[in-house]
Amino acid sequence: MDLPKIGASPHVPAWKAPTAAETAERKAAQQFEAAFLSEMLKYTGINTPSDSFGGGAGEEAFASFLTDEYARLLAERGGIGIAQQVFELLKQRTDGAS
Repeated sequence: MDLPKIGASPHVPAWKAPTAAETAERKAAQQFEAAFLSEMLKYTGINTPSDSFGGGAGEEAFASFLTDEYARLLAERGGIGIAQQVFELLKQRTDGAS
């Protein structure tokens, strides 16, 4: 019994590597989602200094960096779907311009 080769069917599109433009669009979409998530996380109080230990000007100054890093990691791991939607819109815009 001979099996057809994988991807040999004309109904199955071959996978292609993303272009440089698609990679840049995906990165921009993730950065946008990270910025959005960072703003939302600021209002959750995730980095509110505890009253029992720490505090001070140093902690307040660097708390935003930690919030931004949380947001970046969330966006890299799928986030809440904003990056994918933005990527699809950017892709439509560039596909339509071609």
